[in-house]
Amino acid sequence: MNEEIIMAGFGGQGIMLMGKLLTYAGMKEDKEVSWMPSYGPEMRGGTANCTVIISDKRIPSPMSSKPDSIIVMNLPSLDKFLPKVKSGGTVFMNSSLIAEEVTRDDVKVIKVPANEMANEIGNSKIANMVMLGSFVEEKNIVKPETVKESLEKVLSARNQKLIDLNVKALEKGKEFK
Repeated sequence: MNEEIIMAGFGGQGIMLMGKLLTYAGMKEDKEVSWMPSYGPEMRGGTANCTVIISDKRIPSPMSSKPDSIIVMNLPSLDKFLPKVKSGGTVFMNSSLIAEEVTRDDVKVIKVPANEMANEIGNSKIANMVMLGSFVEEKNIVKPETVKESLEKVLSARNQKLIDLNVKALEKGKEFK
């Protein structure tokens, strides 16, 4: 098993947290992991993406020129990373913010209305966890329980009080079909 993922969106959408959480869960399950962040010129509002690789074998490079999956939270990220997805790969897109259709017929597209689902829970800032829940359920590269357990280690001290809210968002994304 080797899964290369690019996660992307605007700064402030929790892209790096998604990547760290998935990476930490992979590490907890004794898999080889790599997490490589990339920020635009501004932190909040600029572009942000990270590359996560989870594998049963050694990872020769933290770079991914042809990811197996992308998780895109906004249209600029879809435009930038869609051409890079491997044929047969998967595109997870936040349909709350991306109305455009994917024209490639060689990739699986999963549209998750992440912002709407987060708002149903009561906090629009957890759209990232809704997306991650959907990804983890679909791809099955780490166990959903491991991701939930990893929240305590990955969330900053000031955000520990949000663990239950994040778990709800992960569950909501997991249930989305």
